[in-house]
Amino acid sequence: QVLLVELGGGLVQAGGSLRLSCAASGRTFSTYTMGWFRQAPGKEREFVAVIAWSGGTYYADSVKGRFTISRDNAKNTVYLQMNSLKPEDTAVYYCAAKIRGGSTRNIMSDDYDYWGQGTQLTVSS
Repeated sequence: QVLLVELGGGLVQAGGSLRLSCAASGRTFSTYTMGWFRQAPGKEREFVAVIAWSGGTYYADSVKGRFTISRDNAKNTVYLQMNSLKPEDTAVYYCAAKIRGGSTRNIMSDDYDYWGQGTQLTVSS
């Protein structure tokens, strides 16, 4: 069992920045592929970014150039730095872990084994 706890959501004005973090349990975090997803009201959950165990990254087109995913294996934590935020970024953000065999191709929800509880981001216009 892997526990994921997201922190860092909140209310920010359009154009602002925020960093989300996701702390994971487990002694083999460095082997996990970690993803960020989001779900806006009335919409399906969508992929945001992934960082593979190898360090490779991949982003949804909607956030490319504005968001950066990173990881600190010593802290068992993955981050999502979000800049130039837009009202359409408003959503509940979830981190997810794929514990074996992951890559930057893992952009579907079903690819992941464990999920955090989510953290709300609201971007005001």
